Order: sequence, then C-alpha cells, then structure tokens
Amino acid sequence: MAVDIDLREFIHPGDFVVWGQACAEPAPLVERLLAQRAELGHVTCFLGIPVADTVKPEHADHIRFIGYCGSGSNRALVAAGVLEVYPGHYSTLPAYVSRADVVLVQCAPPDAQGRYRIALADDYLTSAVDSARTVIAEVNDQAPATPGARYLTADRIDLMVHTSRPVAQNFSSPDASELPAIGGHIAALVPDGATLQFGIGSVPEAVLGALGDHNDLGIHSGILTDAAVELIDKGVVTNRRKSTDPGVSVAAVLIGTRRLFDHVHGNPAVSLRPITYTHDPERLAAHHAFVAINSAIEVDLTGQVNAEVAGGRYVGAVGGGAEFLRGAARSAGGVPIIALPATAGPRSRIVDRLSGPVSTARSDVGVVVTEFGVADLRGLTLPERRRAMVAIAHPDHRELLQDREIR
Repeated sequence: MAVDIDLREFIHPGDFVVWGQACAEPAPLVERLLAQRAELGHVTCFLGIPVADTVKPEHADHIRFIGYCGSGSNRALVAAGVLEVYPGHYSTLPAYVSRADVVLVQCAPPDAQGRYRIALADDYLTSAVDSARTVIAEVNDQAPATPGARYLTADRIDLMVHTSRPVAQNFSSPDASELPAIGGHIAALVPDGATLQFGIGSVPEAVLGALGDHNDLGIHSGILTDAAVELIDKGVVTNRRKSTDPGVSVAAVLIGTRRLFDHVHGNPAVSLRPITYTHDPERLAAHHAFVAINSAIEVDLTGQVNAEVAGGRYVGAVGGGAEFLRGAARSAGGVPIIALPATAGPRSRIVDRLSGPVSTARSDVGVVVTEFGVADLRGLTLPERRRAMVAIAHPDHRELLQDREIR
C-alpha cells in the first residue's frame, strides 16, 4: 500500500534510520524512503530480519545498509557487497540503535487511552524510540495490539500515516526427514514445567512440534511463532509454573502468520518486551528449568558453534544464542541446547574445524543434538567431547572425524 508523503522534512542527510524488523516492518514507510532516497541524501539504515524483500541491492546507490543478520533477502545484499554486518550479540542491539536519528514503526490503532502500541515487535525498537529525534508511525488498522508492547502517545509521533493492509507473514519452513528425530531427542530433555526459549527456523519448529505430550510448559523467548501458538492452543503451554511472569508468554518479536497475530491481539497472556528484558541474564537464570534451544550452521568437535557463515557467505547471525545458553546453564534444572542436522547435502555439519567464525564459544555450549543422538558436553574434557561429537555425526563421516586433531 503506497503512501504519498514527502519525507525530506523528517529525514536529513547523514541520518541513522531504524525500523521494525520481520513482520513488524512498516513497509509503506520503508518503500517511500527507498523511493525518495536520492532526494534525502546519503543516509544509513539498520536492517533486522527480513520477511518481505523490500530492500534490494540497487537501493544502496544512496543508502548505506548495516544489518546484524544475513538471512532472507539480506542474502542478496550480502552477495552484492552492500550490507555491512554488525557481528554483535543480540543483547547489544539496544545500545547500538540508540544512535538512531529517525525510527519508523508500525502501530496498532489507539486504545481507549489514546495509546498506539508498536505492533509485532518491541525488541530494540524501544531504545531507538527513546533516542530518536523523529518518530514516524504507520498506524495500520490490521495490526494486532499486543499487551506489554511499547506504546506511543500522539505527542511522541512526529508524522502519522494511516493504512489498512495485511501484515507481512512468515510461513513455516518445509519439513526435512531428519527433523522429527531431532525433535524427539530434544523432547526427551525437556521436563514438564520447563520454560522454553527457541530460535527461528525449521529445527526449532520441529522441536516445538515434538512437545505435544508435555505439561505446563512456559515461554520466555526472543520470538513467538505459530508453532508456539499451536502448543498454547493444545494446553501444553500454560506458563503456570514459570518463575517470572507466571501465566504469560514473553517474547521480543512476533514472526508468523495471521494465526499468531490473531492470537496475540488484546491477549493478556502474551507480553512483548524489549531485548533488555527478554535477554537479561539474571532474569533468564532465575527461571526454573530454563531450556534454551538454538540452531547452528556447524559445530566443531570441541563444541564451538558457527551460526553465521556457510559456503563463504554471511547467511546467519551471532544472535542471542550465547545469552540464552548461559541463562539455561545457570538455571536450576536448565538445559542449554544447540540442535542441527548432521549433514548439509554431502557435507558434515559436525566438523573438525569451523569454516566460519566462532559465534558461540565452546565454554557456553552444553548439549548438542542431531538426528543421530545427544552429545552432552557439560563437564567433559576435550578428548571426551570429541568422542561425544563423533557419535552424533552422520555415520559416513565418523571415521574421518575420529582421526582429526582437536585444538
């Protein structure tokens, strides 16, 4: 839905511009910024996880793009050499975007108190809003009003644009043959009453899909997805036994479809919070049986994780894995999990040496899971870790890995 506005009064040459990521992207505002980029002068824009392919390499002729991840349509920007990657932990993003001059947000219509809730994400937007000179809001009457999310009052909005458009959706990843086995292994590690954190993608979805026989699970995560709503609707997730925020599913951003959006709209059992809350180490450790489930591109024989680079291309992110794994390690009864298929085509994803950077140190990795089993690395020496990791590699690669030197 195109909007006919002139942004030159609000965005100035040299400005640092931030907008909502994933389903929270205020697409009409972003599209207008891109259309006016030559008139606005050179600005810098910070990109999060893309759901739509709004930003394209050709837009870099007048815009400097910085992003923390290489997923989705950001891959085309990386391939074209026009996305500068910020390789920081997810918990550092609020401080990073606090330099924002302009922030673009998508809001739900005002409530009875005249408050415009930022729809679909709080994450780092709260920090951007608090620091920005200018706030431009798309008020979309199809956007959900999620309790707990940051809200704005009219006096904090410098430009308000009213729209009526479907919110961008992110549909489930296709199934793969190894995923049910991975989900089954992890389900056996999750006790009833545990509080879950999970990432985005096919592996976390498979894990959530395997938890249907559990009871009284809770959610405190960076994201909330359709797969989580499925567990809520089944009565598996009740949040009754959470140590903090009992009765409430907590997340920083919503990534899913209309089913998710309808579920959260006006629902007091869901709360969107900023990264400073969802990734706070003391809060994570305070949860009883906090189970962190994150994925990786590859893991080496000592437990080091590469979650960023595959085939020489930046396709992932440092993300929040380290924070969540540390929280789970400190939680009473917690389990810090990295899960991944054992192979990608003919290539082993359990490797003797990473082909990319160390996104998560081996000192923070507790349990590694593939379709071939579980390697609990907690308390193991380096030689013991190698034996455990070789045992969960694909059988075709085990002999070669067993002979590799570890460091």
